[in-house]
Amino acid sequence: MKKLVILGGGYGGLTVAKELLEGEIPADTVMIMVDRMPYQGLKTEYYALAAGTVSEQDIRVHFPVDPRLILKYGEVTAVDPEQKVIRFANDEPLSYDWLVIALGCVDKYHNIPGAQEFSNSIQSLSATRKTYQAANDTAPYGQITIVGGGLSGVEMAAELRESRPDLNIRILDRGASVLSPFPERLQRYVREWMLEHDIELRSHVSLNRLEGGLLYNQQEIIQTDITIWTAGIQPSPIVQNLNLPKDNQGRLTINEYHQLPDYNEIYVVGDCAALPFSPSGQAAEAQGKQVAEVLQAVWKNETPRLGKIKLKGVLGSLGKKAGFGLMGKRTVMLGMVPRALKSGVLWMSKRHLG
Repeated sequence: MKKLVILGGGYGGLTVAKELLEGEIPADTVMIMVDRMPYQGLKTEYYALAAGTVSEQDIRVHFPVDPRLILKYGEVTAVDPEQKVIRFANDEPLSYDWLVIALGCVDKYHNIPGAQEFSNSIQSLSATRKTYQAANDTAPYGQITIVGGGLSGVEMAAELRESRPDLNIRILDRGASVLSPFPERLQRYVREWMLEHDIELRSHVSLNRLEGGLLYNQQEIIQTDITIWTAGIQPSPIVQNLNLPKDNQGRLTINEYHQLPDYNEIYVVGDCAALPFSPSGQAAEAQGKQVAEVLQAVWKNETPRLGKIKLKGVLGSLGKKAGFGLMGKRTVMLGMVPRALKSGVLWMSKRHLG
């Protein structure tokens, strides 16, 4: 039997599996999906789990039950393209004929001493559980500091404010404003919302060290009870350790069919792939659909015909009653409508994938 192995059951990997299950898989081929857990965690909602406004059950999507899909659980330690095997921490190596790398991302600490040791993460479900524990064990009037004013940091701060109105919350960012890549109108709306809800915003902060509850902004010392890190991501360490062509963000270079140029049997989707747009669940799903198309064409000895991936936009939440959105490059949405749209997207993710 030939083996298609999918590493990671997140937005990209699970989309590949589901698209293939809706079509035909060759009789001589078995599909194996590898993940740590028996369900997908909806990563775009981890901030709400960390804040304590949703339960973990609310953001789980169980994997498909299908005799054509084998689920394997374990901790991947390495991919060997030359030998065509995947290595595990506590299991025998797994060989493959085709491989989809969809292992997602981890925090990027920018070589700041103490950043990893003294901050909390929302990049994995396991880390998010610990962040929930730390944040919600914080005594009344304690200080929580969120490092990074991007989408994750903004959503984390707003949701935490809804969960714990007694806490002092601040966002530290290196740029001039939270959500600096977005249009000024959207930035201003979010800044005003934060100030109205007593969330401190500090810009042009460049941390050079973390040590317990002390954050060093060059010569200034900022005190905090809990630090939550949302200041950048990088591909999975498995991808980082591959000696293959990458972009300046460490993502694997791929061809027009989402394959590694030197190993066409290996496909890369999501946060591990060098794409012309920022990593997102939406991008990973769109790419996953195309990888499934390519695989079906390969199995039929046909030439794949892929269109250009077009993303619909970005939606963000400010608690449960307000939000913001950017459709295309210029269309800004503010208030309750984009928040309702985001709730609808979450509902669809749970139903359509579940």
